[in-house]
Formats: sequence, C-alpha cells, structure tokens
Amino acid sequence: MSLPVRIHFLGAAGTVTGSKYLLELLDKKILIDCGMFQGIKELRELNWQQLPIKAEDIDLVLLTHGHTDHVGFLPRLVSMGYRGPIWGTAPTLDIADIILRDSAKIQEEDAERANKDGFTKHSPAKPLYNTLDVEKTIPLFEAKPEGEWILLDDTFKIRFQKNGHILGSVFIELEANGKRLVFSGDVGRNNDPLLFDPVKPESADLLIMESTYGNRLHKETDVQMQLKTIIDETVQKGGSLIIPSFSVERAQLLMYYLWKLHIQKKLPPSIPVILDSPMGIDAFSVFRKHHKWHKLSMDECLEISRRVHMVQSYKETWEIIDRKEPKIVIAGSGMVTGGRVLSYLKVYLGRPETTVLLAGYQAEGTRGRRLLDGESEIKFFGKMHPVKARIEMLDGLSGHADCNELLSWVSKINQQPKRVYLVHGESDAREHLKEKLKEKQGWTAETPSMFDIDEISL
Repeated sequence: MSLPVRIHFLGAAGTVTGSKYLLELLDKKILIDCGMFQGIKELRELNWQQLPIKAEDIDLVLLTHGHTDHVGFLPRLVSMGYRGPIWGTAPTLDIADIILRDSAKIQEEDAERANKDGFTKHSPAKPLYNTLDVEKTIPLFEAKPEGEWILLDDTFKIRFQKNGHILGSVFIELEANGKRLVFSGDVGRNNDPLLFDPVKPESADLLIMESTYGNRLHKETDVQMQLKTIIDETVQKGGSLIIPSFSVERAQLLMYYLWKLHIQKKLPPSIPVILDSPMGIDAFSVFRKHHKWHKLSMDECLEISRRVHMVQSYKETWEIIDRKEPKIVIAGSGMVTGGRVLSYLKVYLGRPETTVLLAGYQAEGTRGRRLLDGESEIKFFGKMHPVKARIEMLDGLSGHADCNELLSWVSKINQQPKRVYLVHGESDAREHLKEKLKEKQGWTAETPSMFDIDEISL
C-alpha cells in the first residue's frame, strides 16, 4: 500500500542549526526535533518568526537528542499553542530539561543587561522565552525506551536507536503502512571514549540524513597528547588555558581526558582544573544517573568529580578570574555565543600568555568561528575586545561522523531509499556528501532549502 507523505523543512536545511522537520502522514502531524537557530543574525531572527504551520495542529514531537539546536525552540512552540506530548529517551529529556532552563535564564539575564546598559535596538529587549515558558514545557515530556518499537496504532510505530552523538542521542525510525522513514539526527563516531558506537539502520524508504562534516575526514589525532602539549606550552608562559565547551558530552569528554592525564601523571599536579558551567555540572549528574548509556563506571565518575573543581556560583567565577596562577578552565558555551566563558575572555582574551582552545564545531557567524578565522577583535557585552591570546583548535573531539563514517552508517541499507534528503550541513558539505553517496552507494540525494515542502508517495 502506498503512503502519501508531506515533509516541511523548517530548519537545518542549508545550515547546521534550528533542526525542525514536520512530517504529515496518516492524518498525523509529527515534528522531528524542535531546535533553536544559532549563529548569524539572519538565522537567529528566524526564532522570532511565526512558524508556517499552526503549533496547535501538531500531534507529536520526537527528539533525537538534547542539544539546543534540536530542542531549544520547544518553549517557544508551547507558547505558540502546542499542547501535545514530547517524546525522547530518558537522558535526552533530562538534558533538555537542563538546557531549556539554562537557556531561559541566560535570555532573561541578557535582556536585563541589554536594557540596563543600553546596547539594544529594542525597547525594551525581551527574551525569546522565559522560565515560566519552560515550566509549561517540561510536563509534556514523555521518556521512551531505546531499541523497541512503540505502537501509535495498528499501522504506525516508532523506534529510537542509539547513534552515539551525545548521551541519550538516537536516530528515529517511523514505520507506517509497511514503509520506513529514517531521521538520522546527528550521527556520532565509532570508538568514542565515553559513548557506544552508533547503531546502523538496515532499511529506509525515506532517509533524512545529517551532513555536518559531509566534506571532511577527521584527522587521526592523539587527543590526550595534543591536549598535554597545549597545557605544557601555556603553563610554561605562565598563562591559563580557557576552553569554551559545549556543556553536554564535550565538557564531560574534556574532563575525562584531563583526568586520564592526571592519573598517568602527565598533568602538572598543582594546576587546578575547573568546570565553570552550571549546565555542564548538571549534565555530568545525568551521566552518573544513566550508566547504561555510556562506558564510565560509577567509580570513574566519582574520581573525575574529585579531580575537577566545579564552580557553584558566579561570585566564585570572578574569584577564579582574579587568581593569577595558571589554570585550566572549561566553561560554556562551545561556540562562544554566551555563558560564563565570556567573563573569562573579557579578562584573558587580551593576554598573549593565554591560550583559548576551541573544542568543537564552530558555526558560521559565531564568535568561536571568528576566533578560529583569526579576527583581531570580537564583540561581546556591547564592546569590542582585542584578541591577543593564542587560539588553538583541539582536533579529534568532534561528536559528528565525518564523510566516510556517514557512508559507513548507511552501508547496511541494501536497497536505495525512494528519497534521500541531506540536511544539517552547509552547502559544500552537503554537495560533497551527495557526490559520495552517488559514487559509493549509487544513490541520488536531494538538498532541500529552508521552508521547502515536498510531497511524495512511498
């Protein structure tokens, strides 16, 4: 039996942010991910626009994982009228809870600071959503198991399968009228120190696939040795190492590597290792809660928490900033778009002895990308700040599969899907992966644009 399907590409189509895909089939409207747009101003402004669909008409939201660009729009969707369930794995929902509360708080603080200091074009500046909006969103969360089919009705079922990107992350399979639709989410990598290898899909009539690193091959890098070298060089100059970090998975991975250097006696014993990210601290507690989702033992989690000092207050942040001795600081956010890392950079970015170590993908338009591109000054807190610190990129920490790993991920799908869409990637990455899929799999893929609607029959 054929299956008519309509897909709305509401985000992460031609860009790597704002993931949202609305699926219409069997009289149901299902939203896959509900991400906030980040990066350049033109993208951020999309968060303030009304969706081209009515939020109250959506029946179900499914989440692939808890990153902001996949869950950060949920309170806005609820404020627009959505009242249905929000499904994800238990770790994903725990992480989303943390991220949304933190996001609301940061937006409220940013709006208050902008109004107080007068660096806003809006009068008054307002947050996209506030803590009350988050409190209305969390009760809609429903945790679902991984690896088991969940029946919606006699002809429609859904399954979440591990994909190794962050704790709790999955790709999503929907099966209706015997046709299978697969949404990759963000695909992780094999042999991750913390997470299990991604499961590979075995069939797909329709495949929506990420392409973040569709034009790259990750370097074979000894991350620990690279990290040790950067630490040694920075400490020898009397400087501090500031690591802007994503609070979920990346911060925990950095803590793990620093702990490994410590137990191998390759880290200066006197140098403090500091995690200054309330969200990162909360995310580490999610690691401790959901042991079946990662490789660390309870004892290892405890030992890591003993070696890393976790900052409890913003007052303590400034006490640490004022200390002159070398230190290693992990602080949010990973693309330097906000968070406590900005307080450190306000003081340390202008010091030549400082090293700023970027530890993940830096989207177009973010401060992290501008630092990586070598700009001599960047703007935050309403002022320009000179960049005199050494800027480095830590290779080998990416949570995204590269081109060859993406090709491997689809290798068990023997029959070409009727439709393959490449999303969540900039234009060069999508085009390169499109060519490789044709070359290796014999598949023809499409590269939809933002707000495209496609109607097909599977």
